[in-house]
Amino acid sequence: MLDRPDPDRPAVHQHRSRGRRDLGAQPLARLRSAARRRRPPPAHREHSGLRAPGRDLPLKRLGTIVALPVVALAGAVTVGLLAGSILVAPANHPVGLPPSDLAGRSIEFRTETGDLLRGWFVQGDRDKGGIVLVHGIRSDRRSMIDRARFLRAAGYSVLLFDLQAHGESPGQHITFGYQESAGVEAAVRFLRDHDSRNRVGVIGCSLGGAACLLGPRPVDADAVILEAVYPDIGHATAHRLHPVLGPVGDWLAPLLTLQVKGRLGIPVGELSPIEKIGHLRAPVLVIGGAEDHRTTPEETRALFAAAPCSKELWLVPGAAHVDLCRYAGADYRRRVLEFFNKHLDGQRAG
Repeated sequence: MLDRPDPDRPAVHQHRSRGRRDLGAQPLARLRSAARRRRPPPAHREHSGLRAPGRDLPLKRLGTIVALPVVALAGAVTVGLLAGSILVAPANHPVGLPPSDLAGRSIEFRTETGDLLRGWFVQGDRDKGGIVLVHGIRSDRRSMIDRARFLRAAGYSVLLFDLQAHGESPGQHITFGYQESAGVEAAVRFLRDHDSRNRVGVIGCSLGGAACLLGPRPVDADAVILEAVYPDIGHATAHRLHPVLGPVGDWLAPLLTLQVKGRLGIPVGELSPIEKIGHLRAPVLVIGGAEDHRTTPEETRALFAAAPCSKELWLVPGAAHVDLCRYAGADYRRRVLEFFNKHLDGQRAG
């Protein structure tokens, strides 16, 4: 007998149907599994545009290596520009009246180009000459009071004044002695106009000494004392930055020097007192500190060597870049008076 389908056994039939479907799905699953096994590892998928994470590290390191010098250079340029702005910025401030013991009076006078200068005039003996005192950078006439006192006591008339853009004298920039030279000439002319018969001497300290030499021509005086005067602007900048910043200062110095022309309109070559001193017609006493690291003894000797005849040199033992009048005291007063008495004695011819 043939078996007939039993309506009471649907579960067995359904079970067989599911079994056939499962058997059909197994080959597809096996194919997918085999395909996954045949896929290359991630390191070999470069053709798909994917990269292993570690391959970007060398490029990142290279970018960092390249960026660091660029950032450092940008920082150095920024610092250099800021320092340049500070160095040439005016140093104006109130000065006030002269000390009562000097018995001086406040004066105003002008350069040939009309720039206003303010200072003090102290009258000396009528048969003596006059001395112009020229201060250093970012200072004013008060720094020369000690010199004024002993010169006045010796009978000399004395003129102390503020260079342009210093103290109470207006000005847009400090120019490291170039435009300041017009103020020194105007001060000498003031003393000559006051008494044309008497000789005139000048003491210039640091920037003030450079102002005696720079400009169209060195100062037209009868005797000149130069104290701690830089030889050229490049050396002056380097010697002042290195003690403070070390090797960084050596990098910054050229950046500052390069700004001179753009900021001040002055060729760098014009800021070289050692090149100008050969045109000085007056007797000169060159003074420097034997331990000065800003204007070194070697530079002071070189400045002296470049001067024409009728010159003297004094390196103050133990002195750095300081007020040599205060440091050397009696020795300073003696040397200065001997020099001026020698060259300013008597009246000018004519």
